[in-house]
Amino acid sequence: MAKALLIIDYTNDFVATDGALTVGAPAQALANKINQLAQEFLVADDYVILPTDLHNANNPFEPEAKLFPPHNLAGTWGRQYFGELESWVQANKSNEHVYVYPKNHYNSFANTNLDNYLRERNITELHFVGVCTDICVLHTAVAAYDLNYHVTVHADGVATFDPTGQAWALRHFQNSLGFTVVD
Repeated sequence: MAKALLIIDYTNDFVATDGALTVGAPAQALANKINQLAQEFLVADDYVILPTDLHNANNPFEPEAKLFPPHNLAGTWGRQYFGELESWVQANKSNEHVYVYPKNHYNSFANTNLDNYLRERNITELHFVGVCTDICVLHTAVAAYDLNYHVTVHADGVATFDPTGQAWALRHFQNSLGFTVVD
């Protein structure tokens, strides 16, 4: 069975120092790990999937519009991938093992074809990296659990705004969902 690396929301707005909704240094520290895993999965003929927030300015119907400042707006620098990941995506986005798609909810499965994409390719094992551990990574992980995927969370590949939220989410992945959590 195939496996896939999900790189969730690793964009300038969430990671760069001057991003609109930045996690900052904790997220920036993930760059090497995320880039390394992306290349390892691709070389192994596994899949690299990049579910990424896409929002439109002044749209009151988007769920996050009431909770957070505008971020990951269509066509902006903030929605581009952070650091070397942007170059990696541009170089590999036409590879059939790389799937880049927009999402508009915390959960990368909501309103998307992610589950169909995975099942068509017999992908049953998912590895998670990205931001935010206790928001989009968490909600996507719970959905993966509900859909019976085997999940590994790379603790050194996820970050969030709040250290307490980070610790809670990692414990929740392992203790409540039975996921493998690795460094």
